[in-house]
Amino acid sequence: MSASGERPEASERSDTSPSDCAHRFAVAPLMDWTDRHCRVFHRRLSRRALLYTEMVTANAVVYGDRERLLGFSQEEHPVALQLGGSDPALLAEAARIGADTGYDEINLNVGCPSDRVQGGFFGACLMADPDLVARSVAAMKAAVALPVTVKCRIGIDDQDPEIALDRLADAVVAAGTDALWVHARKAWLKGLSPKENRTVPPLDYDRVYRLKARLGSLFVGINGGIDTLAAARDHLAHVDGVMLGRAAYQTPGLLAAVDRLIYGEAGPDPDPLAVAEGLLAYLDTLVAAGHRPSALTRHMLGLVHGRPGARAFRRHLTEAARAPNAGAEVLAEAIALVRAADDGARAGTLTAA
Repeated sequence: MSASGERPEASERSDTSPSDCAHRFAVAPLMDWTDRHCRVFHRRLSRRALLYTEMVTANAVVYGDRERLLGFSQEEHPVALQLGGSDPALLAEAARIGADTGYDEINLNVGCPSDRVQGGFFGACLMADPDLVARSVAAMKAAVALPVTVKCRIGIDDQDPEIALDRLADAVVAAGTDALWVHARKAWLKGLSPKENRTVPPLDYDRVYRLKARLGSLFVGINGGIDTLAAARDHLAHVDGVMLGRAAYQTPGLLAAVDRLIYGEAGPDPDPLAVAEGLLAYLDTLVAAGHRPSALTRHMLGLVHGRPGARAFRRHLTEAARAPNAGAEVLAEAIALVRAADDGARAGTLTAA
């Protein structure tokens, strides 16, 4: 449930409507990474990016601790809930719960290749059963008024991506999906680890472009190996949306330019250090509630990547957050290290001049 415990009214949500498929840029769902505190941080950097939860199983949503699994802050909107599962009725109930909690979109994971996910018969292995995916999408669409979307691979194992991706896409389109996000790599369910599945199978962006050209008006977004906003803009000449995962997480400062470069908004980009300073009160609240500072700061390690003082910033957040009774001062001190490095760099430039 949302932080207030109430479902937000439409007027309280972002002015970017999820139903118009205007989400040209998204931060990918990443297990153990894109939790609620990470998403608050990312939202301070970009007002427009679509944010995703970590994948949550439908079974956990229906029978588990919903506040722990689904809780989020109002400022995260637009935010999508990603579900894992293969039981249409259970997915429909989980989607209904997600909608009642206040999410803006429900997404079905048909792309995760991990052994644990395969053991539960969901994720990428579902690409072998497009009809089941379609029944799941149809059940979710019947249960909620929100957009229901699918995130998949171009194929699995020995499948021919030209055939496999079209079969899945046609099935979910017929079931009423509102959008399809495609990771432009195959997933090898046997022989490769989840980590290897992110890098070893070759990227085939053209396959996703061809899918978009064939499907016409359906929103098709692309994911996989995209690490700059310049690359994202290039992809947008061929598809409707671009999703960044590890690049957005490991170098989150790039999100500060999303609203300007991807959505064409005027005005200066948010200053990453100012964003960090703006999170001090949020961190105070977390610590007061019994959380370690790392609940937030672990997501911020790459914020000033490439900037003077970046290494000191990262080291201080990593080491100082472990100290007993550490609080928001950990982040304040790390910010001060970067400010000092900036001052030193400017002083050196002036001296050289």
